[in-house]
Amino acid sequence: MSLMQKKFFILCILAVIFIFSPVFSAEKSSLQFKKQPEIQQVKPKKPVKIKLKRSADGKYAWELTGDDVDEIVRADKRLKKLLKIE
Repeated sequence: MSLMQKKFFILCILAVIFIFSPVFSAEKSSLQFKKQPEIQQVKPKKPVKIKLKRSADGKYAWELTGDDVDEIVRADKRLKKLLKIE
């Protein structure tokens, strides 16, 4: 590559950088991130965990654990209904 070709190549690269630099800077300025506190406090609900036990005489018992008391009560009622305990 001759000296003239190297200069032309460098000049072309500099021209491309100067032409596209305003495009890239405009993209950066249009991207803005905002903090939204209502989104930060959203936590997924954990499901109710059920440990179902069956005794030797065929009776069922269970242990329920979870974060939401209402969900635990609903799960307990549903188990009683499905197992026909009530």
